[in-house]
Amino acid sequence: MSERKNAGIQKAWAFYDWANSTYALVISTAIFPIFYNAKTTADDGSTMVEFFGASFVNTELYSYVIAASLIMVIILSPMLSGIADVTGRKKLFLQLFCYIGSLGCAGLYFFDTAHLEWSMLGAFLASLGYWNSIVFYNAYLPEIAAPEDQDKLSAKGFVWGYVGSVLLLVINLVMIMVISDDLTPWAFIMVAVWWAGFAQITFRKLPRSSRQNAPRQAIWTKGFKELRSVWNQMQGMTRLKRYLLAFFVFSMAVQTIMLMAQFFGMKEVFVISDPSGVGHGVFPPLVQSSVGLETAQLIIAIILVQLIAIPGAWLFARGSASLGNINMLIIALMSWIAVCIFAFVVVDTPNEFFFAAGWIGFMMGGTQALSRSTYSKLLPETEDHTSFFSFYDVVEKIGIVIGMFSFGYIEGITGSMRNSVLSLIVFFTIGLLLLLWIPRQGGFTPQSSTST
Repeated sequence: MSERKNAGIQKAWAFYDWANSTYALVISTAIFPIFYNAKTTADDGSTMVEFFGASFVNTELYSYVIAASLIMVIILSPMLSGIADVTGRKKLFLQLFCYIGSLGCAGLYFFDTAHLEWSMLGAFLASLGYWNSIVFYNAYLPEIAAPEDQDKLSAKGFVWGYVGSVLLLVINLVMIMVISDDLTPWAFIMVAVWWAGFAQITFRKLPRSSRQNAPRQAIWTKGFKELRSVWNQMQGMTRLKRYLLAFFVFSMAVQTIMLMAQFFGMKEVFVISDPSGVGHGVFPPLVQSSVGLETAQLIIAIILVQLIAIPGAWLFARGSASLGNINMLIIALMSWIAVCIFAFVVVDTPNEFFFAAGWIGFMMGGTQALSRSTYSKLLPETEDHTSFFSFYDVVEKIGIVIGMFSFGYIEGITGSMRNSVLSLIVFFTIGLLLLLWIPRQGGFTPQSSTST
């Protein structure tokens, strides 16, 4: 059976989303951000921290550390993708960065504000492992699925990721908020075990490259040469080149929202600094003070985002079959602009935040799944999928770095995270205009199942 029609391989590929999405939810979005905000907020409410002798707002520092990890991804990704294409070690690198990310998550168990430089290393490594593993994971998509199946398979991966991550989050919350708040650091260990453990299902099934005996001259620089080669090939591919430019800009906003929205809720809506009210805990019991209720409300909003993302991913995949991928992304960016304006102008209360969170969740599922599959469907016939997806991921990570630095810098100079939302509106608007600039083949309605 062809690998492009092998249901077992496709399911195993999608299962890596189930494995790694626990990092995206528990570490990036839910438990660790609340834990970090509580631990780095002083008894007097100050959120300033010292890091290598310099003072930062705690969330500003967090955005810089994550951005720094992405800069490292930008450096490593093209180099390693070239090695993967030459030596046939794509699966090996996927495994390597899966384990680096898992170890980074486990390292957060030892988080201590007295040694903040070392403590943030865990967050750095977890992010590095997650994003670099995604490079090699995404590169399998055009190899294991035909173009007409890629939207559906991409959406399946994200849906499984949302379900798996919510399941572990609920387990963590019961452990922390029902049994004992002292168990919070164990949630990070559980993410590490979940990620590395369930990834074994993927690793057992994914095929190895057939290029085991390829020449190995200058493999350390081949990745950068491949990026240049990919760029040169794109010069005659107007749709692909313009799509990547649009993706570069709107990724600045989409990923920044996903990484920083929970901090916006803590600082601008729920005003959570010490959720326990006792100066040392992080998560209170489910029934406690009004401050504890605010923490529970934020967690509910985070879970709401993940659950609503599931129908979002499926509906956008279905919509792309009738309207085309590019048109569905245009609709998505128009909606993103609207929700950012709503957050900047309106959101002040928990109910308003819940509404915005649900809106973001629905758009997040559809935008992520379609962004990946649209690029895959626009690729030319090639055996160097890793290099093409390395280019895609480098573009995305440069965009996220700009988005994260902009978000953190604006908060740092204005003192308000709400003002940082303005940068996201600008990014989405430019991204929308760039999508409209992409030529339509056969008009706005696709003429075949593989049309974008």
